[in-house]
Amino acid sequence: MADMSETMKAVEISTPGGPEVLTPCTRPMPRAGQGEVVIRVAWAGVNRPDALQRAGNYAPPPTASDLPGLEASGEVSEVGPGVIEWKVGDKVCALLPGGGYAEYVATPAAHCLPIPAGMDLREAACLPETFFTVWTNVFMRGGLKAGERFLVHGGSSGIGTTAIQLANHFGARVFATAGSDEKCQVCTDLGAERAINYRSEDFVEVVKAEGGADLILDMVGGDYLPRNVNALANDGRLVQIAFLNGPKVELNFAQVMVRRLTITGSTLRPQSDLAKARIAEELRAHVWPLLDVGAVAPVMDSEFALEKASNAHARIESPGHVGKIVLKVG
Repeated sequence: MADMSETMKAVEISTPGGPEVLTPCTRPMPRAGQGEVVIRVAWAGVNRPDALQRAGNYAPPPTASDLPGLEASGEVSEVGPGVIEWKVGDKVCALLPGGGYAEYVATPAAHCLPIPAGMDLREAACLPETFFTVWTNVFMRGGLKAGERFLVHGGSSGIGTTAIQLANHFGARVFATAGSDEKCQVCTDLGAERAINYRSEDFVEVVKAEGGADLILDMVGGDYLPRNVNALANDGRLVQIAFLNGPKVELNFAQVMVRRLTITGSTLRPQSDLAKARIAEELRAHVWPLLDVGAVAPVMDSEFALEKASNAHARIESPGHVGKIVLKVG
C-alpha cells in the first residue's frame, strides 16, 4: 500500500442548503474493502446529483459516503481483498458511490475504467457518471438504433453533449434542445442534425414535422412530460432521468396505449454494484475504443479548486455552463 496518513482533506455538506453549505473539512482516510480500491483523487467531476444531495433532495445510499462526488480520476493507492484487475499505481477513472470531493475515495474495482489513450486525468474525471448514465439510458434501456430519430433535452449539458456524440456516432438522427442560440450551435457542432432553442421554438412541432422521435431522453420533467408524449412517433420510447421541473404532472395515458408508447426511466446511484459493473463492461467494449481515438470526447466547461466547490455548484446551477465542471483535488 502507498504511504497514506490517517486523515485527508475533503468538502462536506454542513447542512442542506445552497452552494455556500459546502465546507472544507478533515475526514478519516477510506480503506479498501472486499473487491474495492482506494483512489488518490486528482480530479473530481461535479454533477447535478451532487447539487441535489447538497440541497437535501437526494440522500446517499446507506452504505455510501455522505460526501458528495460521484466520479473521479486519479491513481490507485490501495487494493482490497479479491481485486486482481488493478494494482497500486494504476491510473483510472471511476464511478463512485459518493465521496469524490476528497483527496482519497473508495469504490468497487469493477466500477473503474482505464484512462483513454491521449486523455489527461482532468478530462477523464468527466467520463464515468455521464457516460454510465447515457449508455445505460439511451442504448441499454432506450434501445437506440441507427437511423432512428433521437431527441435529447438539455443538449449543452454534460449529459446532453455526451448523448449527442454517442447517438450520432452510432448512426441516429439527433435532435437537441437548448436555451440559447450559442448553446444550440454547440449541439450542432457535436453532431445534432437540428438544435431547437426552446425559448423561441416548440420542440414538439419541430420533431413531429420530422416524423416524431423514436426515443427521447429527458431530465426536465414537469410540463415536458405530456409534450414529450406528443412528440414521440408511434412505438416511441421516453426515458426519464431527472425532474428539474418537478416529477408530478397530469398525463392522458390514452395516447400511450393507442400509439404503443413506452415510458421508462432510471437513476444510476441506487443500482446494484453488479448492475454498474455490467454497464462498465459495456462501456469498455463499445465506448472506450471511441474515446481512445478521439471519436468522442467530454466537453469541458470550467474547473475549480476543491475548496471552491461552492463556486462549482453555483456554476452548475447557473444557466451559462456548457459541458462538464471539475474540481482539482490532487
